[in-house]
Amino acid sequence: MDNVLTVRGLTRTFRQGETEIHAVDHVDLEIRKGEFVSIIGASGSGKTTLLNILGCIDRPSAGEVTVNGQSITGADDARLSEIRRREIGYIHQDFQLLPILTAAENIIMPLLLDRRKPDREEMRQLAESLGIADRLTHLPSELSGGQQQRVAIARTLMTHPSVILADEPTGNLDKAAAENIMDLLTALNRQGHTILLVTHNEDFAKRCTRLLRMTDGKLEETA
Repeated sequence: MDNVLTVRGLTRTFRQGETEIHAVDHVDLEIRKGEFVSIIGASGSGKTTLLNILGCIDRPSAGEVTVNGQSITGADDARLSEIRRREIGYIHQDFQLLPILTAAENIIMPLLLDRRKPDREEMRQLAESLGIADRLTHLPSELSGGQQQRVAIARTLMTHPSVILADEPTGNLDKAAAENIMDLLTALNRQGHTILLVTHNEDFAKRCTRLLRMTDGKLEETA
């Protein structure tokens, strides 16, 4: 299978006074099309920092990241923004919905920002499949946590990303809603979506096709 993401020697260093902290420490990683990969690790192990670099939100101190065969190392802000809009889907723990917009408006917003015309019928079908078709006119404050995360997932899927980065997507949900979102991500992977999941939940991590563990900025494959 073709690699969607390839990482070589990725390092992100922060300074605290005279001390250097390697939040990401010479990480190598390959994610192939159609994989469902999980990264697990304690708070502060570097998981979110790694995900932010892969999602073109942060820049590495060293190393290379390739998305669909194209290196993004050294890309300017405009190019990184384009990759983020068109190649990378990002699902956040806190949903990142705009509170003044309805669910439908939140779902299509990334396309409008990219000057693309949203397919309203595609959005309707997507909302139907995610169980939020009757919530499209509601504001985020009128939705449950699970419904807000489904809106966020719909927003991601509307852009047809090459890879979905999910950063603790169940972290702000109760147990039942968390299970539902994990079931949904599993179903999306079975439909062919490539997903990289960061989670504290070992049970959820073990449902993925590959399990990686991050410790003190270093990433290793588990048995």
